[in-house]
Amino acid sequence: MSATPAGRPVLVTGGSGFVAAHLVQQLLERGHRVRTTVRPTASAAKLRPLHAMRAAHPGRLDLFEADLLEDGSFDEAMKGCAVVFHVASPFLMPEKIKDGRRDMVEPALRGTRNVLAGIDRTETVERLVFTSTVGAIFGDYADVLEMDDRTLSEKYFNTTSTVENNPYHYAKTVAERAAWEAAHAQDRWDMVSVNPGLILGPSLTPASDSGSLFLLDELFKGYFFYGAPDFSFTTADVRDVAAAHIAAAERPEAHGRYIVAAPEMTSFHEMARILRAHHPRSPRLPRTALPHWPVRFLGPAFGLTQDYIRGHLGIRFRVDNRRGVEELGLTYRPVEETLVDHYRAWREQRRGRA
Repeated sequence: MSATPAGRPVLVTGGSGFVAAHLVQQLLERGHRVRTTVRPTASAAKLRPLHAMRAAHPGRLDLFEADLLEDGSFDEAMKGCAVVFHVASPFLMPEKIKDGRRDMVEPALRGTRNVLAGIDRTETVERLVFTSTVGAIFGDYADVLEMDDRTLSEKYFNTTSTVENNPYHYAKTVAERAAWEAAHAQDRWDMVSVNPGLILGPSLTPASDSGSLFLLDELFKGYFFYGAPDFSFTTADVRDVAAAHIAAAERPEAHGRYIVAAPEMTSFHEMARILRAHHPRSPRLPRTALPHWPVRFLGPAFGLTQDYIRGHLGIRFRVDNRRGVEELGLTYRPVEETLVDHYRAWREQRRGRA
């Protein structure tokens, strides 16, 4: 993949999304010609950052309308491209999922297959960089405790999530598996998968549907002011995730799956402690950590099943991110920087909506 403006264009699916917007921005800053797809129903507010990028980089960003569920929808945008970054993916909060297969699995799988079919029809495409998740590696945290050295690594696939139990992780797993099957069935293009943890950091677009932004939104709004439950997360800065995608495309030797996450997990309580150091007057951020028993007792009232609580509460593990560091040259921002920038952007967007 050429890093010069004279190189062939690249395609980013879902350009108005949390990760994709940062990816488009960084690609432009590195001199690439970029095409990105947006949904026909995308709002003007969601598109505004992309229009600003196009104005800042004349002649190097083109927007195309495309629908993940429409056959051939990506063909026009993909013409002449050397690399496809498939970032777009349907997401719904658990309470909005009425039918896991219909609402999550089928759209994720059908959308991936439509992008793969477009790649097969586009002879210029040399590499697919596929945005997956650590959720395609494990279902519940308890699964990682069965892995070698109780450490998360790329060699595992999620085998415990189902349509009924964590349909989002299940959908991402079957979509990634379908992409690998297509990649291995031919030899014209290759594939690299980026598997990030909980993605945090400043959002370039408003009203993102990202699950990570929703989760932190609850923390910032004070849902846990009484105390932080003992849940921890594998975390990654959205800017580092975007950089990982570019490294996966630009380095010919890149191959396989790459976990993009800090080696140590971060808990809700640690997140609140970091943010309180910068915003000591915020009454919404919890000051204490909850013991386990009230979470087990009251969790179901807040939508947490006993199975989820058993599989996650109090569980921490290490993350093996060495492949990305050694092969992609990734460096990670400190989690403090990520959280402070995330909180700042969240407050600015709330003021903008007021």
